[in-house]
Amino acid sequence: MELFIQQLTNGLAVGGIYALIALGYTMVYGVLKLINFAHGDLFTIGAYLGLTLLTTLGLTNYLGPFGVVIVLALMVMGLVAIVGAALERVAYRPLRQSHRLSAVVSALGASIFFQNAVMLIYGARYKVYPHDILPRTAIHIFGLDIPLIRLLMLLTSIVMMIGLYLFIQRTKIGTAIRAAAIDQGAAKLMGINVDRVIMIVFLIGPALGGAAGLMVGLYYGQINFTMGWLYGLKAFTAAILGGIGNIPGAMVGGLLLGVIEAMGAAYISIAWKDAIAFCVLIIILIVRPTGLLGERVAEKI
Repeated sequence: MELFIQQLTNGLAVGGIYALIALGYTMVYGVLKLINFAHGDLFTIGAYLGLTLLTTLGLTNYLGPFGVVIVLALMVMGLVAIVGAALERVAYRPLRQSHRLSAVVSALGASIFFQNAVMLIYGARYKVYPHDILPRTAIHIFGLDIPLIRLLMLLTSIVMMIGLYLFIQRTKIGTAIRAAAIDQGAAKLMGINVDRVIMIVFLIGPALGGAAGLMVGLYYGQINFTMGWLYGLKAFTAAILGGIGNIPGAMVGGLLLGVIEAMGAAYISIAWKDAIAFCVLIIILIVRPTGLLGERVAEKI
């Protein structure tokens, strides 16, 4: 039972990271019907920017550990959001009226560009985060010692996901995003600036991905320029698992995938952890291609 709870909390924490990345995929697909293959690399950029800001600004000298993380997260999210907006403006907007395959090729090209740019700037070796940013203490719950950083990751992910859901459901901008996801032509007739909506989507999605990259760096302690490929692929699996284009589905899919991975690593073999994730993808595509919660939440409103 102790192993089960430990793996459950670990799976939920990692699943929260998958969910934050998956939200970027599902928001872009919901509005543009495009898989942003460069999204995983924006996640990587967030991890590297977090390390750069942490080591150059000296935030730990005048802020407490939680203050450092909050300020760092806000800065990383802002910078990655700018990169995401530039990506949309340069790589996707000029091809919006072209064949869909052109945008896919552009997305793959952007992914290769970002990955190699990070490698050239930071080098190909693993980079290590400082280990003394957050206290590596454990909280005693129900007779178990659960690392504090794991609980903080899970809580942060849940807060961000709930905040995004409320933003989409309760604000005028969120209503505009849902309208553009249903029918861009009708949205334009209603006075909605679709270009601005798409830009907002490319600000929010990369910002969440950048926050996830920072969380990975703080949690695991090391990052690599290729990590966006694997995390991006798993987040894409989570988006499909929950229902691509469905925001609550991406949240549920990410958390569920993290738990499945953790349980598979504990009770089957850690060597099969990644294979288990992609087996889940295959099964979902065969049994329920639209995902657990359906493909597009906007059509149900």
